[in-house]
Amino acid sequence: MSSILRKLQGGNLEVFKFGTYILFPIGWMYYFGTNLDDRFTVQGFWPTAEQSHKIPLEKEEIDRELNRMRMNDAIRRERRQREAEAEAELQLARARAQTEGSARAE
Repeated sequence: MSSILRKLQGGNLEVFKFGTYILFPIGWMYYFGTNLDDRFTVQGFWPTAEQSHKIPLEKEEIDRELNRMRMNDAIRRERRQREAEAEAELQLARARAQTEGSARAE
């Protein structure tokens, strides 16, 4: 062991360090870059063709999909409007209760 350390002095040590600096990242990339399908896969991660969306290609299918999306948007819009109206009524009731409470205190 000491004979190896004696040989790694001066320029030889610099060459060894340089080789280590170069080969370590290359080895790291080789280890993690090869055989990825067997090493890092999670079974059932990607959806199957039956589970994924089917893109409409015919005009009738596109029209049906657009109508469905517009219907969903209309339902969401109505729900948001109802929630906004309910929130406004609640704030109005709170403001009235607060003004009545301050009028009674006087």
